[in-house]
Amino acid sequence: MKLGTLKNLDNLDGDLVVVSRDNKWAVKASKVAPTMQKAMENWKQVKSDLSGLYDSLNSGQCEGSFSVNEHNFHSPLPRAYQWADGSAYIHHIKLVRKSRNAALPETLETVPLMYQGGSDPFLSPKQDIPQIDFSHGTDFEGEVAVIVGDVPMGVSAEDALKHIQLVMIVNDVSLRGLIPDELKAGFGFFHGKPPTAFSPFAVTLDELGEAWKSGRLHLPLLVNYNNEFFGNADAGAMHFHFGQLIAHAARTRPLKAGAIIGSGTVSNDDLERGSSCLLEKRMIEKIHEGVIKTPFMKEGDTVKIEMLNEKNENIFGTIEQKVVKAED
Repeated sequence: MKLGTLKNLDNLDGDLVVVSRDNKWAVKASKVAPTMQKAMENWKQVKSDLSGLYDSLNSGQCEGSFSVNEHNFHSPLPRAYQWADGSAYIHHIKLVRKSRNAALPETLETVPLMYQGGSDPFLSPKQDIPQIDFSHGTDFEGEVAVIVGDVPMGVSAEDALKHIQLVMIVNDVSLRGLIPDELKAGFGFFHGKPPTAFSPFAVTLDELGEAWKSGRLHLPLLVNYNNEFFGNADAGAMHFHFGQLIAHAARTRPLKAGAIIGSGTVSNDDLERGSSCLLEKRMIEKIHEGVIKTPFMKEGDTVKIEMLNEKNENIFGTIEQKVVKAED
């Protein structure tokens, strides 16, 4: 099943819709659940009715359906009570630490890294990325994320997988020039992590077929930068799977329905597959060529992030954003 949220000027949380498998048609699900958050909170009660709408939509027999325009969609959750982003790709961690001349954590392979992001405003998938100062080092980060139901404190990694309700992809915007000093202060990210954007659509695990296994999504994440190929890293190369990330987030607290857990930047050792963020490319240039050639994003630069299945179908819709100067 595929779900999304239509923008609504009168409701910050938008309107929940069911989207057809081919991304061409949608129908409002207001009689089942008015918003994505309400659907997540009542998933067991509403899943069957939402699935019925999905089947009807795909058969072309759904009353009230309308054509999809992704520009009318917000992130599946326009705001969330919790957004915690992990760093499950060790290759990315190594390159990022190298960029800061920082030592690798002793628990690199045993304990996931995770930060708590700002979740009161998310960007929509086609929304411009506003920046107030381009010396801050604007970067995109292509990721995968899951939305969970209620997760008990102290859940095991394997049991945590049972609480995944939806999957989506992410552009986790970073301001690379601000992060090092924030980390040196010893209290983590804040200014270095402006609002994140998620894909237009979120899907249930069954929609992913054999690509979902061992708590990982085994498909390439396609990233284009300024209309040119930038990366197609395999998202299945996570060192920590999503169950481990969820369990880490829930180690000392329960997670409530609608909480979002991210994978961190998708990253592979294979240089032929490119990268999912500018910082990685810059570090690869420094390592192999001795000089950094790629600048961070400037006004007018664009990034496009999507994921296709084995049938070449666009699963989550497309994140497509342009960097702009923030209005005064």
